[in-house]
Amino acid sequence: MADGTSFYITTPIFYVNDAPHIGHAYTEVAADVLARWHRQAGDRTWFLTGTDEHGQKILRTATANGVTPKEWADKLVSESWYPLLDTIDISNDDFIRTTDVRHEQNVQLFLQRLYDAGFIYTGEFEGYYCVGCEEYKQESDLVQGTGEYVGQLVCAIHSKPVELLQESNYFFRMSDFAERLLALYEERPEFVQPESARNEVIQFVRQGLKDLSISRSTFDWGIKVPWDESHVVYVWFDALLNYITAAGYGSDEEAFAERWPATQIVGKDILRFHAVIWPAMLMAAGLEVPKRVFGHGWLLVGGEKMSKSKLTGIAPSEITDTFGSDAFRYYFMRAIAFGQDGSFSWEDLSARYQAELANGFGNLASRVLAMVTRYFDGVVPASGPAEPADVAIQETVARAAADADAAIERLAIQDALAAIWRIVDELNGYITEQEPWVLAKDEAKRERLGTVLATAVEGLRALSVLLHPFVPKATTKLWSALGAEAALGELGAQRIGDVGTWGQLPAGTSVAGLEPLFPRIEAVAE
Repeated sequence: MADGTSFYITTPIFYVNDAPHIGHAYTEVAADVLARWHRQAGDRTWFLTGTDEHGQKILRTATANGVTPKEWADKLVSESWYPLLDTIDISNDDFIRTTDVRHEQNVQLFLQRLYDAGFIYTGEFEGYYCVGCEEYKQESDLVQGTGEYVGQLVCAIHSKPVELLQESNYFFRMSDFAERLLALYEERPEFVQPESARNEVIQFVRQGLKDLSISRSTFDWGIKVPWDESHVVYVWFDALLNYITAAGYGSDEEAFAERWPATQIVGKDILRFHAVIWPAMLMAAGLEVPKRVFGHGWLLVGGEKMSKSKLTGIAPSEITDTFGSDAFRYYFMRAIAFGQDGSFSWEDLSARYQAELANGFGNLASRVLAMVTRYFDGVVPASGPAEPADVAIQETVARAAADADAAIERLAIQDALAAIWRIVDELNGYITEQEPWVLAKDEAKRERLGTVLATAVEGLRALSVLLHPFVPKATTKLWSALGAEAALGELGAQRIGDVGTWGQLPAGTSVAGLEPLFPRIEAVAE
């Protein structure tokens, strides 16, 4: 279990050039579940997300739309990225924008310190540049174009032609850090996860690192290089620094020391930036590297990575408008092994919603509370002597809480949810076997009826706490219906480590009626 230490978690900051799709939301929800769990475990938790707003792609898109880059970024953030957080119920503590003054000033501070320390020099550079990735590409990252791009080299990710650029830029001596990075991966095998991602990063670094071009002089939408304002900072070098500028680097060193280093959740397509370039930058600055960098897999639609440019993007609201935010959160955390690619389908979402959420959890909660209302006038009964079946439920709850906590620690979110769901399954089985509706017909078995329903109510209390990081809206409704807020306090303040302590909800607590947590859905979008 957690020990009250600091837990700082970040998503990547998302490029604002287009509206968010469910791939972005998937990352946000995963980080949010981890943040909510650690808060309930008693850790001093801080959760950061945000947007990346500089670079050539933003400049070109803004120009095409007849506005300034800042106006374009402001519009997208206010109309798309802020609303996303409400759509999927994200509990972030901060939202960083790379156009924030606090960020720009401290990027310049960081860069100046590296320059003064001799880690930055001037050089000539020629290479293939993908505007979509905002990245110079090695030839191994390019493929021959097809269709309208026959005869051209295209980015393997965006399938768009790359540009051959030649510039006089400032360079970061990244090649100096190859051996230190390899030593880091060896000494701390948990630094890059999952194992497949770690192996990929090690192989990449072993091939040798080149120095990194960190400025551009052919356009001006970016943070000015402090000693040479004819250059702006390379968008990735600027963006990576958000994780420390938001945490207090250069502005609040006490807060920075409390929060940093972070656990960082990223998509596997940007793993090299976070597991190679980013720690090298921190090493050069004499700062700690992150605790962990976890590269999760892609969401696939029709076998392809989620992409607006390829028309495979699905807006989160297309799902939440029908199924709700809790179902969105539950589905992506349960159906896809965190760290692996996973395919989204409307059919699978609908099936899991009905079988697991509506029939499994929602129906369990509704019928337990209905029986307390019917047989005990809406008051939680006292529990009599525990029989083996009752003790088995108590043991299931304690074991599930411990297993889920261990799974969260290793970032196996789907394993944590599966462990908790054992309580749902076993409580449903327990009620079927104990048949409280039969016990209610025999006054001599009223004490046993009270024990069965008290046990079921306690199981629902435990489920409310353990499932709260995953489905916060439904569990909050259930917590209220159980009368637990008045008896025990706010749901978010309940401690994961205390879940297995039995009998917390006092006998005599009044319960309320409960509308279906996951209402029946008649039609599903295809």
